[in-house]
Amino acid sequence: MGQALIGQFEQLVLTAILSLGEKAYGVTIHEAAGTLAAPKTVSLGSVYATLDRLEEKGLIESWLSDPTPERGGRSKRHYRLQAAGARALRESVETSKRVCETVDGIWGALDGLPGGGMKPAGQH
Repeated sequence: MGQALIGQFEQLVLTAILSLGEKAYGVTIHEAAGTLAAPKTVSLGSVYATLDRLEEKGLIESWLSDPTPERGGRSKRHYRLQAAGARALRESVETSKRVCETVDGIWGALDGLPGGGMKPAGQH
């Protein structure tokens, strides 16, 4: 089996799960992913779809907590990274770092040029 490739949104969701530890369940994952994605908005539905996909890929696992009175006797579905999920996240983060370093290096080299090079609008 090859290495699992993850997309940017999957990276956000895995990072949210990692950062939340034992408090990682749907609503808290949605909130943490929204914070990471700001100023973009994140829909709860897209988080749940991504959680299902990550579980199907074997990158995370889930379990139901005991029912609680404050939830009307309902359980929460909690999530945690599997070893493959931790590896996929680490590889994705390392790739993102290399991309950022490359882009920053190019933009830094272009700073002295007329027009400031190819930086995004508002970053000249």
